[in-house]
Amino acid sequence: GTRASIVARPNGNRLLIDGETTMRVGSKEHRELFCRTFFEGHRKYEPADLRWPELNGEELQLLRGLPFWTHALQFESDAGPMIRLVAALENDSVVREALELQAYEEERHARLVQHAIDLYDLPHEPAKEASSPDPIQEFTQFGFDECLDSFGAFGLFALAREAKLLPDEIFQIFGNVMREESHHIVFFINWYAHRQTNLGPAERTLRPVRSLWHYGKALLEIADLVRDDDADDGADFIVTGAQAFVDDLTPQKVIHACVSENEWRMASFDRRLLLPRLVPSLAAFAGATLRLLPERSIAWFTGGSGSKADSRERTPRAA
Repeated sequence: GTRASIVARPNGNRLLIDGETTMRVGSKEHRELFCRTFFEGHRKYEPADLRWPELNGEELQLLRGLPFWTHALQFESDAGPMIRLVAALENDSVVREALELQAYEEERHARLVQHAIDLYDLPHEPAKEASSPDPIQEFTQFGFDECLDSFGAFGLFALAREAKLLPDEIFQIFGNVMREESHHIVFFINWYAHRQTNLGPAERTLRPVRSLWHYGKALLEIADLVRDDDADDGADFIVTGAQAFVDDLTPQKVIHACVSENEWRMASFDRRLLLPRLVPSLAAFAGATLRLLPERSIAWFTGGSGSKADSRERTPRAA
Protein backbone atom coordinates (compact mmCIF):
# COMPACT_ATOMS: atom_id res chain seq x y z
CA GLY A 1 0.00 0.00 0.00
CA THR A 2 0.93 3.68 -0.06
CA ARG A 3 1.00 6.39 2.55
CA ALA A 4 -2.14 7.76 0.93
CA SER A 5 -4.12 5.33 3.09
CA ILE A 6 -2.82 6.89 6.33
CA VAL A 7 -2.77 10.59 5.49
CA ALA A 8 -3.79 13.10 8.13
CA ARG A 9 -7.50 13.34 8.69
CA PRO A 10 -9.31 16.46 9.94
CA ASN A 11 -11.22 16.04 13.20
CA GLY A 12 -12.49 19.32 14.54
CA ASN A 13 -9.44 21.52 14.90
CA ARG A 14 -6.76 18.83 15.08
CA LEU A 15 -4.88 16.54 12.78
CA LEU A 16 -5.09 12.86 13.67
CA ILE A 17 -2.77 10.01 12.79
CA ASP A 18 -3.92 6.52 13.72
CA GLY A 19 -6.32 8.08 16.22
CA GLU A 20 -3.67 10.03 18.14
CA THR A 21 -3.66 13.83 18.33
CA THR A 22 -0.38 15.11 16.91
CA MET A 23 -0.84 18.70 15.76
CA ARG A 24 -3.43 21.45 16.12
CA VAL A 25 -4.65 23.06 12.92
CA GLY A 26 -3.82 26.75 13.06
CA SER A 27 -0.92 26.32 15.46
CA LYS A 28 2.60 27.67 14.96
CA GLU A 29 3.78 24.08 14.42
CA HIS A 30 1.18 23.58 11.71
CA ARG A 31 2.24 26.80 9.99
CA GLU A 32 5.90 25.86 10.13
CA LEU A 33 5.23 22.41 8.69
CA PHE A 34 3.12 23.42 5.69
CA CYS A 35 5.36 26.39 4.85
CA ARG A 36 8.57 24.39 5.24
CA THR A 37 7.14 21.62 3.06
CA PHE A 38 6.37 24.20 0.38
CA PHE A 39 9.82 25.79 0.56
CA GLU A 40 11.53 22.39 0.32
CA GLY A 41 9.50 21.48 -2.76
CA HIS A 42 10.77 24.47 -4.75
CA ARG A 43 13.18 23.82 -7.64
CA LYS A 44 15.21 26.47 -9.45
CA TYR A 45 14.93 26.51 -13.25
CA GLU A 46 13.89 28.72 -16.14
CA PRO A 47 11.50 27.33 -18.79
CA ALA A 48 13.72 28.44 -21.69
CA ASP A 49 16.66 26.47 -20.23
CA LEU A 50 14.82 23.13 -20.13
CA ARG A 51 15.49 20.36 -22.65
CA TRP A 52 12.60 20.94 -25.03
CA PRO A 53 12.56 18.21 -27.70
CA GLU A 54 12.21 18.71 -31.43
CA LEU A 55 8.82 17.32 -32.49
CA ASN A 56 7.90 15.58 -35.73
CA GLY A 57 4.86 16.52 -37.81
CA GLU A 58 2.48 14.10 -36.13
CA GLU A 59 3.54 15.18 -32.65
CA LEU A 60 3.14 18.85 -33.56
CA GLN A 61 -0.29 18.13 -35.00
CA LEU A 62 -1.30 16.46 -31.75
CA LEU A 63 -0.15 19.38 -29.58
CA ARG A 64 -1.69 21.95 -31.90
CA GLY A 65 -4.98 20.08 -31.80
CA LEU A 66 -5.24 20.41 -28.03
CA PRO A 67 -7.66 23.27 -27.41
CA PHE A 68 -6.58 24.38 -23.95
CA TRP A 69 -3.51 26.57 -24.55
CA THR A 70 -5.40 29.87 -24.28
CA HIS A 71 -7.11 28.72 -21.08
CA ALA A 72 -3.84 27.46 -19.56
CA LEU A 73 -1.97 30.67 -20.39
CA GLN A 74 -4.74 32.90 -19.00
CA PHE A 75 -5.17 30.81 -15.84
CA GLU A 76 -1.45 30.88 -15.01
CA SER A 77 -1.04 34.53 -16.01
CA ASP A 78 -3.86 35.57 -13.66
CA ALA A 79 -2.54 33.61 -10.69
CA GLY A 80 0.85 35.17 -10.03
CA PRO A 81 -0.16 38.84 -9.69
CA MET A 82 -3.25 37.93 -7.66
CA ILE A 83 -1.24 35.85 -5.16
CA ARG A 84 1.33 38.64 -4.84
CA LEU A 85 -1.50 40.91 -3.68
CA VAL A 86 -2.50 38.29 -1.10
CA ALA A 87 1.11 38.08 0.10
CA ALA A 88 1.24 41.86 0.52
CA LEU A 89 -1.73 41.64 2.89
CA GLU A 90 -0.23 38.83 5.00
CA ASN A 91 1.16 39.84 8.41
CA ASP A 92 2.98 36.57 9.13
CA SER A 93 6.43 36.82 7.53
CA VAL A 94 6.79 33.05 7.01
CA VAL A 95 3.40 32.67 5.34
CA ARG A 96 4.04 35.82 3.29
CA GLU A 97 7.30 34.37 1.99
CA ALA A 98 5.53 31.14 1.02
CA LEU A 99 2.81 33.07 -0.80
CA GLU A 100 5.44 35.08 -2.65
CA LEU A 101 7.12 31.84 -3.68
CA GLN A 102 3.85 30.44 -5.01
CA ALA A 103 3.27 33.66 -6.94
CA TYR A 104 6.72 33.26 -8.49
CA GLU A 105 6.02 29.64 -9.43
CA GLU A 106 2.67 30.55 -10.98
CA GLU A 107 4.39 33.28 -13.01
CA ARG A 108 7.00 30.73 -14.06
CA HIS A 109 4.23 28.36 -15.16
CA ALA A 110 2.87 31.17 -17.33
CA ARG A 111 6.34 31.63 -18.86
CA LEU A 112 6.59 27.88 -19.42
CA VAL A 113 3.23 27.72 -21.22
CA GLN A 114 4.17 30.77 -23.29
CA HIS A 115 7.53 29.21 -24.19
CA ALA A 116 5.82 26.00 -25.35
CA ILE A 117 3.34 28.06 -27.38
CA ASP A 118 6.13 30.02 -29.06
CA LEU A 119 8.41 27.04 -29.61
CA TYR A 120 5.79 24.76 -31.16
CA ASP A 121 3.55 27.43 -32.70
CA LEU A 122 0.52 26.36 -30.68
CA PRO A 123 -2.87 27.99 -31.32
CA HIS A 124 -3.77 30.50 -28.64
CA GLU A 125 -4.98 33.97 -27.82
CA PRO A 126 -2.79 36.35 -25.78
CA ALA A 127 -3.47 36.49 -22.06
CA LYS A 128 -5.60 39.42 -20.94
CA GLU A 129 -4.64 41.58 -18.00
CA ALA A 130 -6.81 40.83 -14.99
CA SER A 131 -7.66 42.86 -11.89
CA SER A 132 -8.11 41.57 -8.33
CA PRO A 133 -10.40 43.85 -6.30
CA ASP A 134 -10.66 41.27 -3.48
CA PRO A 135 -7.46 39.19 -3.71
CA ILE A 136 -7.99 37.06 -0.61
CA GLN A 137 -11.48 35.99 -1.68
CA GLU A 138 -10.24 35.41 -5.23
CA PHE A 139 -7.26 33.38 -4.02
CA THR A 140 -9.57 31.30 -1.85
CA GLN A 141 -11.80 30.38 -4.79
CA PHE A 142 -8.74 29.99 -7.01
CA GLY A 143 -7.29 27.52 -4.51
CA PHE A 144 -10.37 25.31 -4.51
CA ASP A 145 -10.57 25.59 -8.30
CA GLU A 146 -6.94 24.52 -8.49
CA CYS A 147 -7.58 21.52 -6.24
CA LEU A 148 -10.24 20.38 -8.69
CA ASP A 149 -8.27 21.29 -11.82
CA SER A 150 -5.11 19.60 -10.55
CA PHE A 151 -7.00 16.40 -9.78
CA GLY A 152 -8.16 16.34 -13.40
CA ALA A 153 -4.76 17.40 -14.73
CA PHE A 154 -3.08 14.54 -12.86
CA GLY A 155 -5.35 12.07 -14.62
CA LEU A 156 -4.92 13.70 -18.02
CA PHE A 157 -1.15 13.65 -17.59
CA ALA A 158 -1.22 9.97 -16.64
CA LEU A 159 -3.34 9.07 -19.69
CA ALA A 160 -1.10 11.07 -22.02
CA ARG A 161 2.06 9.54 -20.56
CA GLU A 162 0.64 6.04 -20.93
CA ALA A 163 -0.26 6.70 -24.58
CA LYS A 164 3.41 7.51 -25.39
CA LEU A 165 2.47 9.75 -28.32
CA LEU A 166 4.98 12.44 -27.34
CA PRO A 167 8.70 12.34 -26.42
CA ASP A 168 9.71 11.57 -22.84
CA GLU A 169 11.23 15.04 -22.48
CA ILE A 170 7.78 16.59 -22.76
CA PHE A 171 6.53 14.46 -19.89
CA GLN A 172 9.59 15.28 -17.80
CA ILE A 173 8.92 19.00 -18.23
CA PHE A 174 5.20 18.87 -17.56
CA GLY A 175 5.66 16.15 -14.94
CA ASN A 176 7.55 18.69 -12.87
CA VAL A 177 4.67 21.15 -13.39
CA MET A 178 2.32 18.49 -12.00
CA ARG A 179 4.66 18.04 -9.01
CA GLU A 180 4.58 21.79 -8.36
CA GLU A 181 0.80 21.87 -8.68
CA SER A 182 0.55 19.14 -6.04
CA HIS A 183 2.62 21.34 -3.71
CA HIS A 184 0.41 24.33 -4.50
CA ILE A 185 -2.82 22.61 -3.56
CA VAL A 186 -1.42 21.06 -0.37
CA PHE A 187 -0.05 24.46 0.66
CA PHE A 188 -3.40 26.08 -0.11
CA ILE A 189 -5.51 23.59 1.85
CA ASN A 190 -3.31 24.07 4.90
CA TRP A 191 -3.06 27.86 4.44
CA TYR A 192 -6.86 28.09 4.28
CA ALA A 193 -7.37 25.89 7.34
CA HIS A 194 -4.70 27.80 9.29
CA ARG A 195 -6.15 31.17 8.31
CA GLN A 196 -9.79 30.29 9.02
CA THR A 197 -8.90 28.74 12.35
CA ASN A 198 -7.11 31.87 13.49
CA LEU A 199 -9.96 34.19 12.45
CA GLY A 200 -11.92 33.08 15.50
CA PRO A 201 -14.40 30.43 16.72
CA ALA A 202 -17.12 31.26 14.17
CA GLU A 203 -14.85 30.95 11.13
CA ARG A 204 -13.21 27.86 12.60
CA THR A 205 -16.62 26.22 12.98
CA LEU A 206 -17.77 27.28 9.51
CA ARG A 207 -14.59 26.17 7.72
CA PRO A 208 -15.96 22.79 6.54
CA VAL A 209 -19.17 24.44 5.30
CA ARG A 210 -17.27 27.17 3.46
CA SER A 211 -14.96 24.58 1.93
CA LEU A 212 -17.94 22.62 0.61
CA TRP A 213 -19.42 25.82 -0.82
CA HIS A 214 -16.19 26.67 -2.69
CA TYR A 215 -15.84 23.11 -3.99
CA GLY A 216 -19.46 23.16 -5.09
CA LYS A 217 -18.95 26.42 -6.95
CA ALA A 218 -15.89 24.98 -8.72
CA LEU A 219 -17.78 21.82 -9.70
CA LEU A 220 -20.73 23.80 -11.04
CA GLU A 221 -18.41 25.97 -13.12
CA ILE A 222 -16.85 22.88 -14.72
CA ALA A 223 -20.26 21.31 -15.33
CA ASP A 224 -21.43 24.50 -17.03
CA LEU A 225 -18.31 24.55 -19.21
CA VAL A 226 -18.79 20.96 -20.33
CA ARG A 227 -22.41 21.69 -21.32
CA ASP A 228 -21.74 25.10 -22.88
CA ASP A 229 -20.78 24.93 -26.56
CA ASP A 230 -19.82 28.62 -26.44
CA ALA A 231 -17.37 28.22 -23.54
CA ASP A 232 -13.71 29.07 -24.07
CA ASP A 233 -11.83 26.31 -25.83
CA GLY A 234 -9.96 24.14 -23.37
CA ALA A 235 -11.78 25.24 -20.23
CA ASP A 236 -13.13 21.68 -19.94
CA PHE A 237 -9.59 20.42 -20.48
CA ILE A 238 -9.97 17.06 -18.74
CA VAL A 239 -12.33 15.68 -21.38
CA THR A 240 -11.00 17.51 -24.42
CA GLY A 241 -7.39 16.74 -23.53
CA ALA A 242 -7.92 13.09 -22.69
CA GLN A 243 -9.82 12.47 -25.93
CA ALA A 244 -6.71 13.47 -27.87
CA PHE A 245 -4.67 10.65 -26.35
CA VAL A 246 -7.04 7.76 -25.68
CA ASP A 247 -9.22 5.73 -28.04
CA ASP A 248 -12.65 4.70 -26.70
CA LEU A 249 -12.33 6.98 -23.71
CA THR A 250 -14.78 6.18 -20.91
CA PRO A 251 -15.59 7.96 -17.64
CA GLN A 252 -14.22 4.90 -15.84
CA LYS A 253 -10.82 5.33 -17.50
CA VAL A 254 -10.68 9.03 -16.69
CA ILE A 255 -11.71 8.57 -13.06
CA HIS A 256 -9.31 5.69 -12.51
CA ALA A 257 -6.42 7.71 -13.94
CA CYS A 258 -7.28 10.76 -11.81
CA VAL A 259 -7.67 8.80 -8.58
CA SER A 260 -4.55 6.68 -9.07
CA GLU A 261 -2.29 9.56 -10.07
CA ASN A 262 -3.62 11.74 -7.24
CA GLU A 263 -2.97 9.01 -4.67
CA TRP A 264 0.58 8.58 -5.94
CA ARG A 265 1.34 12.31 -5.79
CA MET A 266 -0.28 12.89 -2.38
CA ALA A 267 1.57 9.93 -0.85
CA SER A 268 4.84 11.86 -0.92
CA PHE A 269 3.65 14.48 1.60
CA ASP A 270 4.11 14.46 5.36
CA ARG A 271 1.08 12.65 6.71
CA ARG A 272 0.54 15.33 9.35
CA LEU A 273 -0.55 17.76 6.64
CA LEU A 274 -4.12 18.25 5.52
CA LEU A 275 -4.62 17.03 1.95
CA PRO A 276 -7.40 17.66 -0.58
CA ARG A 277 -9.73 14.74 0.15
CA LEU A 278 -13.25 15.62 -0.97
CA VAL A 279 -12.87 15.49 -4.75
CA PRO A 280 -10.78 12.27 -4.79
CA SER A 281 -13.31 10.62 -2.46
CA LEU A 282 -16.26 11.67 -4.60
CA ALA A 283 -14.44 10.52 -7.74
CA ALA A 284 -13.63 7.15 -6.21
CA PHE A 285 -17.30 6.72 -5.26
CA ALA A 286 -18.37 7.73 -8.77
CA GLY A 287 -15.90 5.26 -10.25
CA ALA A 288 -17.24 2.45 -8.09
CA THR A 289 -20.79 3.35 -9.11
CA LEU A 290 -19.94 3.48 -12.81
CA ARG A 291 -18.41 0.01 -12.64
CA LEU A 292 -21.91 -1.29 -11.91
CA LEU A 293 -23.29 0.27 -15.10
CA PRO A 294 -22.76 -0.59 -18.78
CA GLU A 295 -19.52 0.97 -19.99
CA ARG A 296 -20.10 3.91 -22.30
CA SER A 297 -17.70 6.27 -24.01
CA ILE A 298 -17.11 9.86 -22.96
CA ALA A 299 -18.84 10.84 -26.21
CA TRP A 300 -22.12 9.39 -24.93
CA PHE A 301 -21.97 11.71 -21.91
CA THR A 302 -20.74 14.85 -23.69
CA GLY A 303 -22.22 14.52 -27.16
CA GLY A 304 -18.69 14.69 -28.64
CA SER A 305 -16.78 12.35 -30.89
CA GLY A 306 -14.54 10.88 -28.20
CA SER A 307 -11.85 9.31 -30.33
CA LYS A 308 -8.16 10.04 -30.61
CA ALA A 309 -8.35 10.15 -34.37
CA ASP A 310 -11.23 12.64 -34.32
CA SER A 311 -9.26 14.87 -31.97
CA ARG A 312 -6.30 14.93 -34.33
CA GLU A 313 -8.48 15.82 -37.27
CA ARG A 314 -9.86 18.97 -35.65
CA THR A 315 -8.53 22.08 -37.32
CA PRO A 316 -6.57 24.17 -34.79
CA ARG A 317 -7.95 27.61 -34.14
CA ALA A 318 -5.72 30.32 -35.57
CA ALA A 319 -3.50 32.17 -33.13
